[in-house]
Amino acid sequence: MRKFQSGILILILFCFPYVYFSMYQDFDNRSMLGYLFMIIVTSLLAFFSKRSNNLFFLVLGNILSAIISYIYISDMAGNDRWEGYFKPLAPNDLLILVSLLNLIPQFFAIWIARDSKNKEQQ
Repeated sequence: MRKFQSGILILILFCFPYVYFSMYQDFDNRSMLGYLFMIIVTSLLAFFSKRSNNLFFLVLGNILSAIISYIYISDMAGNDRWEGYFKPLAPNDLLILVSLLNLIPQFFAIWIARDSKNKEQQ
């Protein structure tokens, strides 16, 4: 039961549109701190997902976060400044790229969690 509860918590925390938030911070404030926030939070969630053996919720959470980000990005579609800001990519293309690139630090976090778990068991 504890595993399921921690998995649901991870899923809830992943329902935040991290990629949209990062892109919006970049667009509105010309700040890359949104991307840093996304990398740190999602990496921590991946670490704790692996530690609690909830990788299913991690995968589902990444998918939900991307879908929610897509919905928010679609709402910005009428804004010409938003559309032109992320050139040469369209905002939806950048969403896909950033979502895929965000998996790299998550894989590292999973690897670190696995290694630390293996060291504890030895």
